[in-house]
Amino acid sequence: MIWLVALGGALGSVSRFLLGPALQRAFNATFPVGTLFINILGSLILGFIMRLTVEGVNVTPEARAFIAIGFCGGFTTFSTFSYEAMRLLEDGEGSRAALYILASVLLSLGAAFVGLVAARELLALRR
Repeated sequence: MIWLVALGGALGSVSRFLLGPALQRAFNATFPVGTLFINILGSLILGFIMRLTVEGVNVTPEARAFIAIGFCGGFTTFSTFSYEAMRLLEDGEGSRAALYILASVLLSLGAAFVGLVAARELLALRR
């Protein structure tokens, strides 16, 4: 189980390493859109997986740990989010920091909710 979590974490971390800067470049942004997107996507994946597994889809504990703890834990970036928010504050960008914090929290919660609802609907179609 530990090796599955470690492998999932490695894949999540490498995915974040590749995707975050790619999004920053694609949007030519000074606002941390890469981290914001990754946290929202990770929340969506986690909400979806957890709903599926709790509501009866036969997913092994190993697969759930690989995805939920390993991949999503390595992929999402709360520590990076915290650092970037503090840097915006230190740089005198209080309104941008507030926008980043609110968007990160609210959109990630919303994405987790969408993941839960999407999984519930998928389960309803299977019944």
